[in-house]
Amino acid sequence: MLNLTLERFGFGEQSTVGSLYMDSHDLRERLCFTLEDQRRLGEKVAGETSIPLGTYEILLRDEGGMHQSYLRRFMDLPHHGMLWLQNVSDFEWVYLHVGNDHEDSSGCPLLGNTPNVDEAGEFRVYQSTAAYRRVYPMLAEPLVNGERVVLQVTER
Repeated sequence: MLNLTLERFGFGEQSTVGSLYMDSHDLRERLCFTLEDQRRLGEKVAGETSIPLGTYEILLRDEGGMHQSYLRRFMDLPHHGMLWLQNVSDFEWVYLHVGNDHEDSSGCPLLGNTPNVDEAGEFRVYQSTAAYRRVYPMLAEPLVNGERVVLQVTER
């Protein structure tokens, strides 16, 4: 089983920044940074709320418009499907994907190489496409080979 941790460490009015780690044999390797919508405790606003803390299995979803778009966008990668978080309470179709600011997410964690804060005090991630190109194969290949991939979402 491949164990991942998304550890949130920064909270803006509309955005949440974190780090995505791969955990194995007492070693923790940061894969990239993450960006989500704002954290709302006990309240969900559609398209504007980060996912709840918890543990989620990741599967590949090889249907739908986003998958078709990513097949064209990442033709040089073997794109087996979107990295799809399972059983996220009150959410549907939660993927790990490309984006730079909270406007690019409808509750999904975005991947990026570099975090930053904009002039309004909101978090952003940069080099998102490069992060996705690097991280996607690390997560998709184990899934294709029948291995479980599990993500635990935590906060500092």
